Amino acid sequence: MRAFAKAILAMLSGAAVWPAAAATVGERHLVAHEASAALRNASHSDELRITIWYPAASGATETPLDIGPPGKPFYTPGSAAPNADFDDARPRRVILLSHGFGGSARIMAWFGTALARHGYVVIAVDHPGNNGRDPMTVAGAVLSWERPGDLKTALDAAKADPTIGPHLDLNRLGAAGFSAGGFTSLVEAGARVDFGRFLKFCDAHPDDGICAPQKEFQFPRSDAEALFAQPAGAAELTHAKDDLSVAGVKAVFVMAPAITKTALTPATLLGDADKVAPPETNGEVAAALIPGAKLTVLPRVGHYDFLSECTPAGDAVVPVCSTEVPRAATHKAAIDGALALFGATLGGD
Repeated sequence: MRAFAKAILAMLSGAAVWPAAAATVGERHLVAHEASAALRNASHSDELRITIWYPAASGATETPLDIGPPGKPFYTPGSAAPNADFDDARPRRVILLSHGFGGSARIMAWFGTALARHGYVVIAVDHPGNNGRDPMTVAGAVLSWERPGDLKTALDAAKADPTIGPHLDLNRLGAAGFSAGGFTSLVEAGARVDFGRFLKFCDAHPDDGICAPQKEFQFPRSDAEALFAQPAGAAELTHAKDDLSVAGVKAVFVMAPAITKTALTPATLLGDADKVAPPETNGEVAAALIPGAKLTVLPRVGHYDFLSECTPAGDAVVPVCSTEVPRAATHKAAIDGALALFGATLGGD
């Protein structure tokens, strides 16, 4: 685990109290080309969608980032001003943000826009074949080690963009993620993937939440085996144990991280009611093995509590909308913890 010496991991620290942020948030979109996306996308397109949130000029007008039918959304992740100017010319701290299994960049906008209001540039993606906007695929679900490369490609695209690139301080780079996005963030910081370890774990613990069929996309193991029997899938598997880190990542903040004990070579904010990524085989394992890690457990908080706020329409039709603890409290704990971690490790503006 020596690769983690450069990274500090927080699983929710609610100790910090931050004043209300008044900054306006802007949102821009880029499209990059990622070779492995062609295997993961149902359309076989190599396109990777990128979303960027940042501090915007005060005169910009924010619009809702609602998810769902127009006029009757299921989720209300927040708001941002499309294509707004940056508020000034200063290079800003950068956070790479990864969504969970079957999620999207926008479903994590509650977190990304909050960091942007405090001066960060947040770069997120819709992971190909594993997001809620497109058809899910077996390749998108299984090739979890391709996710860090999505964020690396997104960072390169943002660096090359003449409007965004000058505002990135690449000496102050962090990563954050929820669920499978937490796994992604750990790999970005230097963790090594061991897919064979994941298979052995699930053979021995088929009822573990991370091994059971996921609500977002269910498929038999034989479909994954068929993928790896094909030349393209077999080629991907040979790279699973490569160094997949993103150069320069100095701090990592993960929420309810998944696949940590099961798919990372042994060498968080998480909830004690998490049945999808049980703490004892995920976040607690990472916290015990990573130097400098801080683990905070939120009582009665479940896995999907880290998604965006649901509307009454969402409560009526989306199975993961119900929570025991109000999402606002969980979100505040996550935002406070991330600001504390990144403020301490990446410095202030």
